[in-house]
Order: sequence, then C-alpha cells, then structure tokens
Amino acid sequence: MKVFVSVDMEGISGLTDPEEMRAGGRGYERGCELMTGDANAAIRAAFDSGATTVVVTDSHSSGKNLRADLIDERCSLIRGPYKPMRMGEGLDSTFDAALYVGYHARAGTPEGVLNHTWMGSEIRDLYLNGEVAGEIRLMAAYAGSLGVPVALVAGDDAACAEAREVLGDVTTVAVKKGCGRYAAELIPPARAQQMIYDATCRALAGLDRARPYTVPAPYTLGVDWISTSIAQSCSVVPGVKLAGPRMTEFTTGDYEEVVGLLGVWATIAGEVGCTGLHYG
Repeated sequence: MKVFVSVDMEGISGLTDPEEMRAGGRGYERGCELMTGDANAAIRAAFDSGATTVVVTDSHSSGKNLRADLIDERCSLIRGPYKPMRMGEGLDSTFDAALYVGYHARAGTPEGVLNHTWMGSEIRDLYLNGEVAGEIRLMAAYAGSLGVPVALVAGDDAACAEAREVLGDVTTVAVKKGCGRYAAELIPPARAQQMIYDATCRALAGLDRARPYTVPAPYTLGVDWISTSIAQSCSVVPGVKLAGPRMTEFTTGDYEEVVGLLGVWATIAGEVGCTGLHYG
C-alpha cells in the first residue's frame, strides 16, 4: 500500500495565531514541531496499517515547515517552495490513498480557524466548475483526477464539516473548534495526535469502500480576487481570461494545469499584493 500525506499548518492541533504559521513569528518554531507531530501520527498509522511507502509533502507557505530531523524516518519528505503541484506534489496514480492533515476551511467560513483559500487575503472566492471551492475540494479533485481517494481529513471542526460536505462519508478528525478566525477550543496536541492515529487506522482499514472524488472535465478554475490589479496581472497568462473586473477564469481538460496555474497565479498575486494597491 502506498499512502500520500499532504500537511498544511492552519489546521494543526494547538495552533490558532497567524504568528505561529509565519517564519520568524512568535511561536513559529513550536508550531513546526506540532505540525510534525500531527504528521507523524498519520505516518505512523499508515505504516502500522500495512503501508510500504509513505510520501509526505509540506503544503504550507514556503514548504519549509515540517521538521526534517523529527519526521518519521520511514517516510519520504517533499519540502521547499514553488513545487509544481504545490499541496499535491509527489502524488500520482500509483497511490492507494491520500491523507490531508492540518487542513482548514475555505475563505469566509464562519468560525473557521484561520480560514482562507490558497492565499492569506488576495482571494475572496475560488470556483471549480462554478462551485465554490476551498483547498479541500481543490486537492481532493486533484487526487480524484489520478484515481486516488482521500481517506482522511484532519483539521478544525469547520474544515471537517467542509470535507464531509464535499466528500461524503470521509473519515475526519477535528482537533479544535473555532471560536472565531483566530481563536479555538483546543484538544491538547498529545490527545489530538492519538485521535489522528486512530482515525487514520480506521480509514485505511476501510479503504476498500473509499471512492475518488471526481469532477467532470473540462475543468474551469475561476478566482474572484481582492483587487482589479491582481486580476488584470493574472489575465496576461496565456489561456486566461478576465471574466469580470476582479475575476479570472481558465478552462482545461488537464487537472494538473489547474493546480499548476493556481500556483503561478498565487506568485503573481503575491507580488502585486506587495504594492499595497488593494483598492478594487
């Protein structure tokens, strides 16, 4: 059995403050340790469930957050910025299951801890074939395009609710309950990590019932940006069109192009956003 683990940071046990997610921020180093602890719980469960290969990708920000010196030595770790498939880097059709750990709810979700979609503030809404999508839907669809089911989603309770809304009867682990965007009622990390381990074992034991999440091609990716300047800058990419003053759209038959383009758009938006010209 081959298992892919994508690890984001906002949905990690014990974390609520943006400073804990940002290199150089107060609490960041401890945040990296907690992120690695949650990841290790899923990795250990995968190996204990019979996996022979576990590939882990660091899916947060620069991709340099998981502690390489503390990660389970049996796995392979993909880290670093600008990975072509970003949160899905390393996944291919040979895997039997994908596990999403530390995931969060999409932008605008009430009481979703650190809710956003793909970027901190530049994206107001993102659409996949006309449906509002967060990172859970986006990356589940990527896995599904490769024939790989998502077996587990771990994060805050709003992320887990979103996962069930999108994926149906998927195994979820809520490690905290949002009291707002920056506050939560926490399950202490030691217990939360045991919950992740137990849930992963259950999910992989029932893998024969899991089905990939499929979105019919062609795929249309739409983004409602926070400003006209970002939309205009992103629209110069070949194949992209302006669908409104702050809206860009791209249609393709290859889902890898959806993920790859979103990464390119995020790079452009980050540069344009640095000017501070977010006036619409």
